[in-house]
Order: sequence, then C-alpha cells, then structure tokens
Amino acid sequence: MAEATTEFTTADARLPDYPGERSGQCPFAPPAELLALHHEKPVSRGRIWDGSTPWLITGHAAQRAILSDPRVSSDEKQPGFPHPTELMAETVDSRPLTIFNADGADHLRIRRMMTSPFTRNRMEKLRPGIQRFTDELIDRMLAGQDPADLVTALSLPLPSLMICELLGVPYEDHDFFQEHAAMATQRYKTEEDSHSAGQALGGYLAGLLQAKMEEPAEDVLSDFAARVKAGEITLSDATVLSMVLLIAGHETSANMITLGTAALLENPRQLALLRDTDDPKVVANAVEELLRYLTIAHLGQRRIALEDIEIEGVTIRAGDGIIVPLPLGNWDPAAFPEPERLDLTRPEARRHHAFAWGVHQCMGQQLARIELQVVFGTLFRRVPTLRLAADRDELNFKGDSLAYGVYELPVTW
Repeated sequence: MAEATTEFTTADARLPDYPGERSGQCPFAPPAELLALHHEKPVSRGRIWDGSTPWLITGHAAQRAILSDPRVSSDEKQPGFPHPTELMAETVDSRPLTIFNADGADHLRIRRMMTSPFTRNRMEKLRPGIQRFTDELIDRMLAGQDPADLVTALSLPLPSLMICELLGVPYEDHDFFQEHAAMATQRYKTEEDSHSAGQALGGYLAGLLQAKMEEPAEDVLSDFAARVKAGEITLSDATVLSMVLLIAGHETSANMITLGTAALLENPRQLALLRDTDDPKVVANAVEELLRYLTIAHLGQRRIALEDIEIEGVTIRAGDGIIVPLPLGNWDPAAFPEPERLDLTRPEARRHHAFAWGVHQCMGQQLARIELQVVFGTLFRRVPTLRLAADRDELNFKGDSLAYGVYELPVTW
C-alpha cells in the first residue's frame, strides 16, 4: 500500500495541495486549483501537509456514495488516516471517542444520546425565542454605534444565546466559552493552546454537570447529568458530549450568519429577493442556497477505506486516506448548474452537502436552519439600507479556522 502511494506521489508532481488557498478576488469560491481538478474528474489524489496523497472526493454524486459506504471509517487512529494538521496526528491517541471519530455501534450510541434535543418539532418550538432574540439584538445594534461589527452585534450572540438556553449554560459566561471555543477550532493552534482550551472548557462544563445532578432543570446538560447519576455514562463522557455541542452549537451558525450577510451584500439583486418577501418558503430556500454557496465546513470530511472500493472508475484501496471536500461537491455543475452563481431561487439548492451526508450528518442542522431563516428573513427587512462599512478587500477571512467565515464584518446603515 505504501509503495503504491509513493509511486503515485513521485509520478505526478502536479497534485494539488489540500486544502489550498482561496482567491482574494472571490473569497466565497473554493480554491481555483481544486475547482479545476474537480472539473477534470470527481475522484482524484491531492497532497496534504505531511506529503501523503489521500483521495479527494469532489463530485456531488461521489460524495454521497462514499459518505454512505460502510466500508469507509471515521476512526482517526487507523494507520493512514488523513489528519488535518500535524498536531491532530500527534495527539490522536489522547483524544476521546466522540461522534466525529466513532463508527458503527459506538457512533450510534453516542449519536442517540445527543440527538433527542434536536428533533425538528423541538427546534420549531424555539423559533419564537430565536425571533425575539434576533429583534432585540438588531434593536441594540441600531441604538448603538454606527458603523457596527455584525459579528459582535448579532452573528455571535444569537447562536450563543440559543445554545446556552438549550444546553442550560449561563449566557453570562459567554465571553469565557467563546474565547476557548475559538481557540479549540483554530487549525494551527499549539499543543499547549489545545490543552489549555480543553481543560478550561472541560472543567467548566464538568462543574455545571455536577451541579445539575443535584438540581436538574429542563435542559440538555441535566439530561446528561441524569445519565451520569444513573451510571449509564461517566462524568468525563458527559463533559465531552457537552463540549462538542457547546462549540459546534454557536461557532458554525455565527460564521454562517456573518459570511452569508457578506455574500448577500455583494449580490444586491439576490438580497432584494430576500428583503422584499414575506413568504417563509422563499426565505427557507434562500437559506439552503446560501448554505450550498458558502459551505463553511471547508476542510473536508476525513475518512479511511477499510476495504477496496470502486468508485467513478477508480479503485480506492483498503488503508487509503479519503477527504471529502464539501464545498467542491456543492459547486459541482452536474448537481447545481452554474454553481458559481448565487441564486436564492435555485430549485435544487436543498440537495447541498453543507451539513455533510450519511450517518455523520450534522445533528444540529435543524436549529441552524431556523436561526438562519429568522436572521436573514429579519435583518434586511429591519435594516433595508444595511451595507458594508469597509471594502471587501479589507475583510479578514477565516482560512485558519475549522469553520470558514469572517473575523469582523463592519456594517453601516
């Protein structure tokens, strides 16, 4: 296996580096080199940080096939697994089993514990609260300084408020957990930074869980605490589950609100369609198209083949690393005609892979959808003159984070 990989690497020096760099001229598009590769073939090799050459599954149909294939594993401890960074490779043995790196029965057991709060019906019941928080945050922004940073005014507070309410985490602690969550999602963090963020968040959440064992409430942490008390899981297990939900529950939606607003302000005709409608179906489809177009989970789903797999005329051998770059699948012209065009009326938009595909699909996607529907259905109606307060070239995009986005978005009205 290693010999075959080496022959491939040395025989083709033109392999693209993954994940590559986005163009400053079009920071919403996937890297140009990867787009060109994708147009040649939907399954090909790429080179990552350690010089290895895992398979890149870039075609939309191929992504669905590979992410649904039981012969593909998320077990990051398998030899040959394509780790995103050197630090993640070096610390793999110290990381606990989570929903992200578990397979089969282990994955199902963990997922069942985490999904019950995120059913569609339960999420819909949160819509009035999301609307109230959104309006309050916009009121506060309009009453404050002009220009404002949309990240601190709306994008970050809203999903933080909602995940705190859902989990049972005090929102007054948001500065603390946002700081450490941001560190935890940095691509190039040091081992010391990673350990510090994990220890701080873990200790904080373990304390909350212990308190909820004595005084439970109607929230997710109380559910986890009850499982600990009943001996179903350990306090350490419950802490890891809580940390995953807390980080993912606000970081991803916050980045999507900011990046989506930036993209809409660049496309005034599409923004007008959203601003001028009161049809929830139009707003919902607009959100799906924004999710497709932007795909903030930009570093790819990482997998490894357990058996030989034939796909798109290519043989992926057992032990080969696999990366599924979700943005490229969402810019596949075979699935989305003229994918480079933001089209809020696109009929096939909901077929996107922004939340991945298969058994590892994002379990919080219904909450994210509702948050985005409320924000984008409200912001431009409430603030029809909203515009950037800086040149697009001045924006600092998050290429160094696990979730793509913008660090600050200065806006005026």
